[in-house]
Amino acid sequence: MVFLALYSANAVLDVFDGIAARKLNQCSAFGAWFDVVIDNIGRGMLWSRLYQWGCFIAMLEWLVFVCTHSLGARWKVVVHETPWLVRKVMEKNFKTPTGTFAILGLHGLPIWMYAHYTNVLSHLAVPKILQYFGIAFLSSGRALCFVVEVFFIWSHILCLVAEDDNSGEAEARK
Repeated sequence: MVFLALYSANAVLDVFDGIAARKLNQCSAFGAWFDVVIDNIGRGMLWSRLYQWGCFIAMLEWLVFVCTHSLGARWKVVVHETPWLVRKVMEKNFKTPTGTFAILGLHGLPIWMYAHYTNVLSHLAVPKILQYFGIAFLSSGRALCFVVEVFFIWSHILCLVAEDDNSGEAEARK
């Protein structure tokens, strides 16, 4: 119960520190990077606590972090070659119903699963049907997030291959 309270407090503070940084014009590249690092560490610990295979979800999230943040602040810029679904999730900086649904699945599913498996939801008198509905709903949002993650990983791989091809052609011309 203490873990869930501390993790939930971390999530709430994460939201408010971002709002405060934007309102006070204190945004920075380091702050954006650090925010995602802290998020990944927290979710990674929670997924690993939930399941023996939870480290694979954490590794996926770290891989996406490397692929997106190697682009710097440009990673959120949606280009026209981006699939429709990825554009819908990312438009307006994830502040659309589709983006919110994906982010809710990303952040909310591990918390909900932990609360379910530790019987916190039952102690809060949340009916089992609602607990399972929450798992299904949040899993759908997490699956949507997974589609976006796979797109960024694949895009990064294509960019690396193109760089290798271009450097090989430049070497051949020498």
